[in-house]
Amino acid sequence: MPELPEVESARALIDRKALGRRIVDVDDADIWVCRPHSPGEIGAALLERRLTVAHRRGKSMWCETSGVGRSRRPGPTLGIHLGMSGRIVFGDGRGQEFDGGDYWERGRAQGDFRFSRFGLRFADGTFLVLVDPRRLSRVRLDPPVERLGPDAREITPAEFRAVMARGTAPVKARLLDQEAVAGVGNLLADQALWTARIKPARPVDELTRAEVERLSKAVRGAVESAIAGGGVHTLSVVPARVTGAVCPRCGAPMVRGTVGGRTTWWCSREQR
Repeated sequence: MPELPEVESARALIDRKALGRRIVDVDDADIWVCRPHSPGEIGAALLERRLTVAHRRGKSMWCETSGVGRSRRPGPTLGIHLGMSGRIVFGDGRGQEFDGGDYWERGRAQGDFRFSRFGLRFADGTFLVLVDPRRLSRVRLDPPVERLGPDAREITPAEFRAVMARGTAPVKARLLDQEAVAGVGNLLADQALWTARIKPARPVDELTRAEVERLSKAVRGAVESAIAGGGVHTLSVVPARVTGAVCPRCGAPMVRGTVGGRTTWWCSREQR
């Protein structure tokens, strides 16, 4: 599942390249990716409008749209969820393409649109396409985002303390709860807990204030590091999430287990 940094990459691409362009054609024929809408429904709602603002909270992304023509009444919100392998591609109409979103180990060759699932074409010849080989992305109008918790990049220390003060869930499970902290996925959680030297299975009600503060800083640091590096695959603990690996910091064996239903790795010495 793409995590906050990958979605921020896609949002930033839309913000830089696609805003303010008049939509003249919409490809919404994929009834699975565009569910529950029928073919043509999203297109009818978006034609002649413009994307005006690109938002993100956690792993969710959505764009506001303009009125039609001179109308100041805004259009519907366009929600785009990248799923496990979605990527946004912007084309300038002259052969140059810009990608934002999920990291693919083998990349995407320029001009490869075999896995296009949704697209917008603009009046100036540019276009925006959602490419997803696994067809697990989602596009819908007016997506519900009100249940999401504070964004992991923007959550305040006080908000983070409040999130960690509720219940007895394992700390990693709480980090993965999108209604608690929006945007933290499996790799970000492992990185933050490793940085803060906290065992992933520790119940949140057993964490000291100092540990919560360390974890709050570690979450923010992991997010910023992944954004700067180009995705969660660049995090420092990721190479150590394999059998036989040792802790990058102290050299102790890494341990593999399951926490919150997800495969989890931690240092056998420092995360007790």
